[in-house]
Amino acid sequence: MTHIIRSPEDRFTDLPEYSFAPHYVGIPDTDFGELRMHYLDEGTPDAPIILLLHGQGCWSYIFRNMIPLLVDGGMRVIAPDYIGFGRSDKLPDTEDYSFEKHVGWLTAFCEQMKFNGVTAYLFDWGGYFGLRIAAEHPGFFGRIALSNTQLPTGDSPGREWFLNWRTEQFAMPKFPQGEMVNEGTFRKLSPETIAAFDAPYPDESFKTGPRRFPMILPISPDMDSVPENRAAWAKLSDWEKPVLTLFTASFANSAMGPAKLLENIPGTRGQDHVMLDEAGFYIIEDHPLELAERLLKFAGSQTPPA
Repeated sequence: MTHIIRSPEDRFTDLPEYSFAPHYVGIPDTDFGELRMHYLDEGTPDAPIILLLHGQGCWSYIFRNMIPLLVDGGMRVIAPDYIGFGRSDKLPDTEDYSFEKHVGWLTAFCEQMKFNGVTAYLFDWGGYFGLRIAAEHPGFFGRIALSNTQLPTGDSPGREWFLNWRTEQFAMPKFPQGEMVNEGTFRKLSPETIAAFDAPYPDESFKTGPRRFPMILPISPDMDSVPENRAAWAKLSDWEKPVLTLFTASFANSAMGPAKLLENIPGTRGQDHVMLDEAGFYIIEDHPLELAERLLKFAGSQTPPA
């Protein structure tokens, strides 16, 4: 069996604003047998669940300031790290990951957690995977909130920008994680917080998952997963359950804005959508309180955060 990489536990000691207990579930994989996926599970076990899915450059640590607010508002918060990220297992080679593999791993996680009608908050890659999963397994989610994400169907008008960004990231001596998040925020992060985003990756050999993400995003029609994602997009045109968009205001008229989602998904109609100012791409770092408040209202919680 090929060696699976696992971040040392001491890398997660005394991270700023992060005192959550780790939880793990075994995810079946045809090549590696079983992979250990890490997730946070905070709040009362029988409380309504809100699932938080992270994006590129980060792991469940990015939700550290939202989680206590959501728990105080009466929610049970579950936030996994994708395979290759955070405390989850990492694979030895970048080629071991694919878009389809990630969808399969995350689907297996949802199945093992027995999700049924949960509220899902999908950020960046959380939407890339989560919207696909919602279309294929609609019973998992009762409500979906989206931030700075889409369902990639190979026809993105922002393709040239993405390719330039990808080239810049790979040209750096070390593939950035904490630095990537910091560059994408309106309010800059402390050195300690940047280091916490880097904590799961003692050296470059641990970054096979993050390094692979930019290469598997379906940005052109001939790429893998485009047919599956287009089929999912067609199914979402019949999605009537509530869908809320919480996007960065500066993206409003760009390929990174919510217009396509609002046009295609019926569940977006009549929702309290918002575009937040003074926010970068990593909107969670800039507006954790407002996002938590809006998610509690969307999820139907009756108790506002403290």
